[in-house]
Amino acid sequence: MFINRKGLRLKGIVGEKMTTNTDVVFQINNISKVYDKKIALNSVEINIKKGEVIALIGPSGAGKTTLLNTLATVIKPDKGEILLDGNSIESYKGVKELAKKIGIIRQQFDLVGPLPVIHNVLAGRLKDWGFFKSLLSLVVPQDKDLAIRALDRVGIKEKAYERTSNLSGGEQQRVAMARLLVQNPEVILADEPVSSLDPARAEDILDTLTNLAKEEGQTLIASLHSVEYAKKYFNRIIALREGKVYFDLPADKVTSELLGSLYDLKELNENGKQKENIKNHLGETQADQNGLAQDQLVQNELVHYMKELKEDE
Repeated sequence: MFINRKGLRLKGIVGEKMTTNTDVVFQINNISKVYDKKIALNSVEINIKKGEVIALIGPSGAGKTTLLNTLATVIKPDKGEILLDGNSIESYKGVKELAKKIGIIRQQFDLVGPLPVIHNVLAGRLKDWGFFKSLLSLVVPQDKDLAIRALDRVGIKEKAYERTSNLSGGEQQRVAMARLLVQNPEVILADEPVSSLDPARAEDILDTLTNLAKEEGQTLIASLHSVEYAKKYFNRIIALREGKVYFDLPADKVTSELLGSLYDLKELNENGKQKENIKNHLGETQADQNGLAQDQLVQNELVHYMKELKEDE
């Protein structure tokens, strides 16, 4: 099921905001992006509703990070347009204006290690502060109660004045989530938010992140390598392959056959073992070696997961 509601399109004009009653937060209209003759995104069309919790999956090099970066305006598509709340995303001028709409969380966390935790959390308030208040907050934390409440909601209130670099990876990811709570954007874009965490901490973080988004009524779009996490914590799964939307379905409609096809796996034999990889369709691209190694881990996990699905049937 591909979602393509052309009737909802509203052409945004740069510099002019439009008000709309639609519940669509992002309209991604036929966008494409090419890097050094490699197609990263190829005529992608997706509509994303307000409050949806969406996982992006697919092999390395499929376009997941590129898609998130275009939504975050980090990069500009070569073709097509993106509408945010019915307006061209280019009409949102300046970091502060866009920060009211979009928050970003990455696998590197984007934290300042030497600073106490509370200062990293309060970075989410910079969109609302002027220069002098921002500078003063580095000496005397402003809106301290707001930051403490955010840290309490993610379970690390007691870490407020600790040096951020002394925290574990899972705790630092919670700091990043607390910063998002303080920022309070309409949309959260999460690029591989748990790839550097062990499985137990990864599940804990995803559970917290998805629950917070639902409680706040925020839209969450996260890229993941783990199919199991995508099906467990997200309501909708969009699969990318070679820069195109391969499928776009509710999580409970994603079958083992679709996943096997997405990751180039042949059907499993009766013992649930992988017969062979059909091919490696990625080719020599940027970060190939790391990407291929990650793909093999994903394939191994997928084989195990598909076996469990078949046993459940």
